[in-house]
Amino acid sequence: MMTRFENAYVLDVMSDDHPGIVAVVSTAVEELGANIDACSQTVLGGYFTLIMIVSLPQPVEPDALAEQVRRAGGSWDLQVMARRAAAPTAPPPTACDRFVITASGRDQPGIVRRFSQYLAGKDINIMDLFGDRSGDEFVLIGQLEVPSHWEIRMLQADLEQMGSELGFAVRLQHENVFLATNQLRWLMPTNAKTETR
Repeated sequence: MMTRFENAYVLDVMSDDHPGIVAVVSTAVEELGANIDACSQTVLGGYFTLIMIVSLPQPVEPDALAEQVRRAGGSWDLQVMARRAAAPTAPPPTACDRFVITASGRDQPGIVRRFSQYLAGKDINIMDLFGDRSGDEFVLIGQLEVPSHWEIRMLQADLEQMGSELGFAVRLQHENVFLATNQLRWLMPTNAKTETR
């Protein structure tokens, strides 16, 4: 990942959720002269989480960066961690393509473990993961980097078999297909959506 400046840091923030946290954190970072190179934020069960890659024109102590953000939160009791972002030392990654896995079924212990263990065994990296329980139903959606040497139909068959054992419906779709399908669904007129169910 390219950064604007040479001195890059990873910043993690967690807090009880309420409006304004991103504004406070980004302001505190900007006051240090930092650039936000990448960020990801979500709210889960009433808790706010944020991870940022920030780069600065001059090096700072990670603890000082964390304290700057913590103080900016005032009475919000932000939990902040910062560390230097080291250059990746892993070997060049295998050629991969992006896929989306969706799984839904009756909630039970072990769902995330079973799917993640299977993916890890195939050297499939989970780039983003969302899980949510509503009543007795659990939905899992993951963005995956699948090495290009895998046969997608074989992976789909394996995942469907695992899903069948757990009582889950599972789909593995190329990211472009997933995005196009879901965008089309939202663009369809309301009456057309009803008619195609």
